Amino acid sequence: MAIDEKTPVRPIDFEEDVIQRRPLTTQTGLGAPDAVSATPGVLANDDNIVFTTVNNLVNWARSRSPWPLGYGLACCAIEMISASMAHHDTARFGMEVFRSSPRQADVMIVAGTVTHKMAPRLRRLYEQMPEPKWVIAMGNCASSGGEFWDSYATLQGVDTIVPVDVYVPGCPPRPEALLEGLLRLREKIAKGG
Repeated sequence: MAIDEKTPVRPIDFEEDVIQRRPLTTQTGLGAPDAVSATPGVLANDDNIVFTTVNNLVNWARSRSPWPLGYGLACCAIEMISASMAHHDTARFGMEVFRSSPRQADVMIVAGTVTHKMAPRLRRLYEQMPEPKWVIAMGNCASSGGEFWDSYATLQGVDTIVPVDVYVPGCPPRPEALLEGLLRLREKIAKGG
């Protein structure tokens, strides 16, 4: 080939060179063309289409960003605080900041022994939270009175004054148990509960 000779230039084929195609597979939902479209004019295997209802979308968003109101009363509060530290990191679940005002929170975590003297204050804070709201009873004392079940001053479970959505057992429960309770609460919120 001489220096003056040019290599022949192939014209651009739009179908082959420009359009990027996904490889066709035989597995369902992974690029295989649908036999019958669920909705006329819309293919179910398009990547940019989501079918849902507004309620499901709102519940999904709520489940991904719970804002907790820490109500630490006893030794369980230390475990609740350590669950938000770097080792366990509740920020992964969208709840990195414990709210100090009930008007900014939607999840109340009751951690510790609730006495009869403290019960009206807990109820008032619960009533000040905006709807929808959820409650986690953390530890045996908040769930059923714990080791103080026979005391005249201890409430026999926080569910006697506020509705509880998730119970986290233990005395005191480990931070991993609280994280598991938060995951269960996320599932409940996402289902509309």
